[in-house]
Amino acid sequence: MKGYLIITILGSVMLFASCNNQDKKGNMDSSDRITASEGTSAKQNAPAGIVPNTVMTEEYVKSMTKLIYLWGWPMVNVHNRVAMFTQLKEPMYIGGVLPGAPVNRICMLTDYMKSEQRVVACPNQDVVYGAGPLDLRKEPVVIQVPDFGDRFWVYQMADQRTDGFAKLGKMYNSKPGFYLFVGSDWNGKIPDGITGVFKCSTALGFVAPRVFQTDDPVDKKAVQPLINQITMYPLSEFDGKMKITDWAKTKSTPPDSSGGGETKWVVPETFFDQLPGIIKEVPPLMGEEAWYAQINGLLDGIAKNPKLKEVAKKAAADAEQNLVSPLFQFVNVGYPIKNNWNTQSNGAQFGVDYLTRAACAKANIFVNKPNETKYFYQDLDVSGMRLNGNNKYTVTFTKDQMPPVKGFWSLTMYSKEHFFVPNQLNRYSLGTKNKNLKYNADGSLTLYVQSIPPDGDKMTNWLPAPKEAFSLYVRCYWPDERVLNDSWNPPAVMKVK
Repeated sequence: MKGYLIITILGSVMLFASCNNQDKKGNMDSSDRITASEGTSAKQNAPAGIVPNTVMTEEYVKSMTKLIYLWGWPMVNVHNRVAMFTQLKEPMYIGGVLPGAPVNRICMLTDYMKSEQRVVACPNQDVVYGAGPLDLRKEPVVIQVPDFGDRFWVYQMADQRTDGFAKLGKMYNSKPGFYLFVGSDWNGKIPDGITGVFKCSTALGFVAPRVFQTDDPVDKKAVQPLINQITMYPLSEFDGKMKITDWAKTKSTPPDSSGGGETKWVVPETFFDQLPGIIKEVPPLMGEEAWYAQINGLLDGIAKNPKLKEVAKKAAADAEQNLVSPLFQFVNVGYPIKNNWNTQSNGAQFGVDYLTRAACAKANIFVNKPNETKYFYQDLDVSGMRLNGNNKYTVTFTKDQMPPVKGFWSLTMYSKEHFFVPNQLNRYSLGTKNKNLKYNADGSLTLYVQSIPPDGDKMTNWLPAPKEAFSLYVRCYWPDERVLNDSWNPPAVMKVK
């Protein structure tokens, strides 16, 4: 209360002083007038940020560190993922389960992601994934798009901020051909035969094609020739001919049996050692120049003062535990809607929404743009209790409330670490891809979420759960406007009594 009173008094004094500097006609006193040229000169002479050698208190360093850590967490995350992939000599399946490739190359799976994968949280079991890291400082990169016909597909091209920098997919009516990814300062000649060009504002990025397939073995076979036409390579190798790769022959690295949660991509103790390089890879967005100046000022200060560097390290560790880690829980991602679901409406186009960007990067990195995929997150049942496999649940879509999509939809089961839960059916989601779902007499669809098989003919609608806490996740690929404007929400998760 005292602080508020002081601020109020100071504000009143400043306002009173300002008023007293005006004459009776409301004009500023001549001694306070500044000409346009003087104003411009003042701006030019103002420091770009913190004046070098300015004294920084420990509390200042702690406060700035926490904000910078939240802001920079996604960029450091992507940087370290790309760094891991650079160790590969050729496209390979990492641990036998994750597509990986050297920079400016790509690797495609030939089927759904397996449950052992622990590199990228929240995979889906609806598409055949691909993955490839970008470093556009080297040279532009070409990616191939085959003729998918009526099949749903979308390529995600994420910059280092995890924002999407290109539009390639069924919803964009993208044509088959060769597409070029270039860096922000590239001004070279576009060769004949290139179908389209997309510019990335950051040095590094990630490409993740998604090609829909059903559970039908016939469809899984039919998708293989399409997947084999998806590849990515430096512009210097472009010859205008569609290159074919038999991804079924891809080599694998040894399995990783560590299990548990996602690979730790951001280490708070080394965060500020990496950050000077990161901000060179990620130029400021329009309006972020002042923020970058503050970051550079802090980096300069802690570089000159080992004691403050230790303060920053400890503050970063505190920020990881108390600021970023809670964002892993879906109840803290985006905003709440009906039936205790959460969602977000600016995925892959976060801009300066640093909080939602960090939350998505922590909980489920590399989300698509909303018009490509709308995501709904659930940790709770309809009564607000944490979902747990010791209970049984149902999720019922009424006939007129089926997910309104032009692509496909799914309900996915995740462990408390946001990965697939191994089960006897190798079933981690239900939705459009499942052609044998059984509908109720009134046209509604009930899905059974529980750790033990349901009775009778409900097996086709069973989504196996672990015998512990878990989360649910609805995806709407190529959603209708009702999904985008939140007039459609997923149904409640009902506990069976």
